[in-house]
Amino acid sequence: MPSFDIVKETEIQEKSFRVAQLYDQFDLKDNSIKEHFSGNIELPEDWNVGVIVGKSGTGKTTIAKELFAEGFCQPKYKAKSVIDDFPKKAETKEIFSVLSSVGFSSPPSWLKPYEVLSNGEKMRVDLAMAILQKKEIILFDEYTSVVDREVAQIGSLAVQKAVRRAGKKFIAVTCHYDVLNWLEPDWVFNTDTMEYQYTRGRLRRPEISIDIYKTKGNWPMFSKYHYLNHSAVSTSEEYTAYIGNKAVAIIIWITFPHPKTKIK
Repeated sequence: MPSFDIVKETEIQEKSFRVAQLYDQFDLKDNSIKEHFSGNIELPEDWNVGVIVGKSGTGKTTIAKELFAEGFCQPKYKAKSVIDDFPKKAETKEIFSVLSSVGFSSPPSWLKPYEVLSNGEKMRVDLAMAILQKKEIILFDEYTSVVDREVAQIGSLAVQKAVRRAGKKFIAVTCHYDVLNWLEPDWVFNTDTMEYQYTRGRLRRPEISIDIYKTKGNWPMFSKYHYLNHSAVSTSEEYTAYIGNKAVAIIIWITFPHPKTKIK
C-alpha cells in the first residue's frame, strides 16, 4: 500500500523588482512556498491500468514521482525514422505489433522522424515506446494533454487493450477526466479529493453505435490512410460506416477480372 506525506518547498531565489512589487501588492511574507500532499494508494494484487487524475496544481506529478519514480517514461528521439528510435533489442515484428496495437498502424508514417508527426501520432509512439520498456510499472505523465479529446478517448481504448494484452502495469497521470471510462482502469486516485477508488469493472467505455450505408464518392476522405493504393476504380462498390454524422470507416469492393466467375 504506497502511502505518501510530501511537503514540497520552493525557495524564492531572487527578489527582482517585479517580485518585490508582487510581494508588496499582495502582502506576501514568506520567502518560500510550501505545499503538502498526503494520502495512500492501495494497489490491488492484480491490476494493469491505474490513473492519477486531478486539476492542475493538485500534486499529480509530485505524487507520481514520489511513489513510482522508476516508472517514468521519457524517451528521446534522434533517428531520421521513428522506427529506428525503438530499442535495439526489440524485434521488428514486436515493434510493428505494438505500434498497431496503440492505433498507429501507418507504415509510411513510421518512416518519418518523430518531430514531424502530428500530436496524436506522437502520443501513440510515446505509448508504444512505454509498453516496450522493461519496467515493472510504466508511468505516463501529462497523458493525452496535447491531443483533441476524440483522439484521446479512442486512443485510450487502444492503450488499455494493448497494456492488458502485454501483461503490463500502466499508470496514466492526467488532468482529463473524459478518458477514465475509455481506459477502464483498475484503480483511480483523485488528487482533487486525495481519495483512492478501486474501479475494476466499474468504469466502462460508452457503447459505440455504428451505422453502415452504401455510398458513393467517399473514398477521397479515406484514401490518404491507405498506404498501398490511393485510388479506387469507378466501378467499385462503396460502403461507409458512420458514428452519428461522422464517417469513420470505409469498405471498397472491386470486381476482380476472372474468365468464369465474378470475384470481389
